[in-house]
Amino acid sequence: MFSFFKKKPPADAPSLPAPPPAPTRAPEPSPAPLPSQTPAARAGWLDRLRGGLRKTGTSIAQVFTGAQIDDALYEDLESALLMADTGLPATEHLLADLKRRVKDRKATEPLAVKALLVDAVTDLLAPLQRPLEVGAARPTVIMVVGVNGAGKTTSIGKLTYHLAGAGQTVLLAAADTFRAAAREQLAAWGERNDAERGGIVSRVDIISQEGGDPAAVSFDAVAAGRARGSDVVIADTAGRLPTQVHLMEELKKIRRTIAKAQEGAPHEVLLVVDGNTGQNALAQVKAFDAALQLTGLVVTKLDGTAKGGVLAAIARWCAAEKRPLAVYFIGVGERLEDLQTFDAREFAQALVQ
Repeated sequence: MFSFFKKKPPADAPSLPAPPPAPTRAPEPSPAPLPSQTPAARAGWLDRLRGGLRKTGTSIAQVFTGAQIDDALYEDLESALLMADTGLPATEHLLADLKRRVKDRKATEPLAVKALLVDAVTDLLAPLQRPLEVGAARPTVIMVVGVNGAGKTTSIGKLTYHLAGAGQTVLLAAADTFRAAAREQLAAWGERNDAERGGIVSRVDIISQEGGDPAAVSFDAVAAGRARGSDVVIADTAGRLPTQVHLMEELKKIRRTIAKAQEGAPHEVLLVVDGNTGQNALAQVKAFDAALQLTGLVVTKLDGTAKGGVLAAIARWCAAEKRPLAVYFIGVGERLEDLQTFDAREFAQALVQ
């Protein structure tokens, strides 16, 4: 069974002004258990993941169609990994690790070497695998950032779907205050959540202010989340390029303002990256991390990409820089359930096989 989230016990929340006395009532029921997938549902999603990574994996798998393990095989594998946007540092690491494994196991068959490559990729990606934790603070505040078109608002809609399905109350901050219909897009995802759940009213509220200050909207949302007892507050920010210095400064301001609204927040700063952008995705991770101290990533649009190796490049950079980032979710489609938790071995198998 695969949990979407890890529920942590609540920590002591910062004190709020004492509310007026209220009549005694029975305690509210605890939140529903966090959602998990049946093996059959996960298997269906893995089929879509393998299909999405086919363009990447085919070039790598073709390396192992020969009959000999020699320098030519490793040279072909190096080219295939680089073409998959694995990047030079990660490619060199994987080749050295694979050669060591082949020597230690005395592997003589290409298919055996292919299996060892899956192990090497799994070990490289393993530090990125970690569940998103909610509940240690109430509300748990998540700030979502990324470049234009990466899929931030769509990912927030899908993330909210999973949270609401687990019985979590979610408050969304529409901090993209200048993009036309940004709030409406969030609202549409809420309505889509309702439709998927058979018309049940979703546990989602939205705080917005057309043309307002994004930091102010974020502050108001966190304050409202605390007052209403929301479980999670998610701040959707406007897309921007890391080279737009004034807009990156705006993100820093939003982060500082959220911290003023609740001590210790934001608890997660998530960067949404488009898996089709390859090495540019790594450049975005570096730039946004330098500005905001990221905690995790959501990798979207992995369906049909030839650049799936970029996750290995990101993992190698995190290891070299000692940055404990997580890839919480990866997306392979448009449906609400097409955003799923990242599993290192599953991804390695889809990438190589």
